[in-house]
Amino acid sequence: MIPYTLYVAIIIAAFLVFYKTLLQNETFFRLNRYMLLTCMTLAFVLPLIPVPQQFSFRQPPPNLTIPHISTLTPKEDISSTQTDFTLPNVETEVSQTVNKDLFVHWLIYLYWFGVIIFGFNFLLQIVLLLFKAYSKSAILDGKFRIVEIPEDKAPCSFANTIFINPEKYDWETYNQVLQHEKIHIQEKHTFDLLLTELMLIFQWFNPFAWQWRKELESNLEYFTDALMLQKDDIRKEHYQMSLLKVAAPHFPLSLTTNYNQSLLKKRLIMMNSKKSNVHTTWKYFFLLPVIALLICSFNEPFRQNQVNLSTTNVDAKNEVENGLKNTGYWFGTIKNDKVNIHFKNEDDEESNNSSGTTFLVSELGMLPQDKQGTFTVKREAGTMEFTGRFEGNKGMGNYKFLPNKSYLDDMKKEGIDLNTDEDLLVFFMININESYVHMLKKNGFKNLHKDDLIPLAALKVDEAYISSIRMAGLNDLKPGDLIPLKSMNIDKKYIEEIRNSGYKDVTADKLITLKSMDIDGKYIADYKSTNKHRTDGITSNQVNNRTNDGSDEDDDIIAFKSMDIDKSYINSIKESGYANVSNSDLIAIKSMGITQEYIKSIKNSGYPNIEMDDLIAVKSLNLSPEYIKSIKNAGYPNIDIDDLIAMSSLNINAGYISSYKNAGYGQIDVNDMIALKSLDITSELMQQYEELGFKDLDIQEVISAKSTGTTPAFIKSMREKGHNLKSLEKYITLKTVIEN
Repeated sequence: MIPYTLYVAIIIAAFLVFYKTLLQNETFFRLNRYMLLTCMTLAFVLPLIPVPQQFSFRQPPPNLTIPHISTLTPKEDISSTQTDFTLPNVETEVSQTVNKDLFVHWLIYLYWFGVIIFGFNFLLQIVLLLFKAYSKSAILDGKFRIVEIPEDKAPCSFANTIFINPEKYDWETYNQVLQHEKIHIQEKHTFDLLLTELMLIFQWFNPFAWQWRKELESNLEYFTDALMLQKDDIRKEHYQMSLLKVAAPHFPLSLTTNYNQSLLKKRLIMMNSKKSNVHTTWKYFFLLPVIALLICSFNEPFRQNQVNLSTTNVDAKNEVENGLKNTGYWFGTIKNDKVNIHFKNEDDEESNNSSGTTFLVSELGMLPQDKQGTFTVKREAGTMEFTGRFEGNKGMGNYKFLPNKSYLDDMKKEGIDLNTDEDLLVFFMININESYVHMLKKNGFKNLHKDDLIPLAALKVDEAYISSIRMAGLNDLKPGDLIPLKSMNIDKKYIEEIRNSGYKDVTADKLITLKSMDIDGKYIADYKSTNKHRTDGITSNQVNNRTNDGSDEDDDIIAFKSMDIDKSYINSIKESGYANVSNSDLIAIKSMGITQEYIKSIKNSGYPNIEMDDLIAVKSLNLSPEYIKSIKNAGYPNIDIDDLIAMSSLNINAGYISSYKNAGYGQIDVNDMIALKSLDITSELMQQYEELGFKDLDIQEVISAKSTGTTPAFIKSMREKGHNLKSLEKYITLKTVIEN
């Protein structure tokens, strides 16, 4: 928990620096809002995303996954036969470990204490706000609830409730305050604040998190101010004066949107600042490399194919992870020439979980049958003493592991640090000999780690295997490469098969990928054969465009295999009229579910020569033959495919088209129809212009009016001020002059 929490804190700090450096002064307040909310959520999600090893700045964990084995707990108390044993010269190390663990535990307790306190405060605020909102009578104004309060506090809102003291303000100020708070409610700003408070519960120790809340609250106020100033009945100077009247030092609860005196100066500056140019939106895209850097820096790396070891030789590692100690219980089963023995700690008597490993009967010597006795297993890492008895093929008793100190010293000389008895115990269980380490070093693996040795020995990666894959051309290998290669049964035969299929310089990582996808030499040969037939009869440039359009051939093979793009699918696309389709387009259309039947249905809808790019666009919009037919029947029988795609992307349907016809506007040009919809112009809006006296409206004038903000409300306000102009075009000009 502590590392994860710190990673979240670092990510929040990085995002905050990014925001304050590049985005804080931009007037894209809505975009900033989404950016702040998204980044706050990403801060908690990003550390959980594993990253491929080749992109990570961290070392990957050992690729080891061990199954658990459940057995019954022995009930016989045989602890009296155990003897004490202490590994010499480890007192200082143990003391340091205990002190470190104690410090970490206290940090964890302190962290969760803070979480509880801030969580309780969060719940208390919600309860108080709900009580305040519903314990008093309220004025209902549509979906808004206005609660009048006697306290001398700044107005605020929570959910759909506005808290205000009406006696403090004149009518104009009171009305503007209500409009301001209604915008907070309409835009659901309470959600932003609740999410931020939840973030602070788990990041209460992080000063950057508190600053994050401050920036989010500021942006919400900037955003609300901007929306207020867009209203035709709001004048900037009057609104700013009302802010000065309302701002008060008596702050309400932090879960509410409220007037904040300390923020007032910044709000006035932002209201009078020049609007950001749309060309500065490029700054937001710089967030992507920041996210990539954070993921590669802090996230847990994983190998492309992790090893799942279920062999009994590696069960010992599971025992250590489960906390298996040097002393405890054993119970076993004899089967043929092997004995499967399960181990259990003395302090786990109430648990039903245990783990085991398998020994040869010859290793154990004479087993005590029907009477108490002892037997031992001696290996280089130490000696395992068993006390107990067998009855038939079942036995139980207690065990004692005696580490071999000289083995510990020998491993240290080889550069293998075994710091605990548990390390020695797992080396004993897997039976890692000093000669095995020498063999690996002789074969070029000089910098060995215990976490590499364990899976290598468990998988029985021997000198013969290493030599065979090197003979097949894999020379530049690391211990971490041998583990997935052996676990996936990648041998000399498979490597040569892949090389003979055309991959002369194939790497270990690529082999692992190919094997994991069940790609063999035959599949590659079939792919190349099909690809060759597709290139017959076309120019070399077309071939290059098809096979080298942004991805290597081996990546295409992997993609083809993963998406089940086979010869029959390729032929079906070819029969549909696309003989020269590129690999990337094949991958795209397969991923989108484009079939021969779908292509036929689109072509039969009036587009027999539709190009592949348009076909992909049509499918991505889920554009059906029924939709095409409805648009054609609505008055566009010869509509171009590009216009059809544009209509679909804007959700223009037959009903929308008919609304204009029913309002008396006849057949509107397809480009004008697209422009009307893109500006959200409805037939009702056009009727509002007609009601103002503008008859025989020109579509282009309406489009210009909407794009410049020359709304019916604006025209009415201008007429009230004496500007009785004769044409809509003149009002558009007036609006442009006022804006500039």
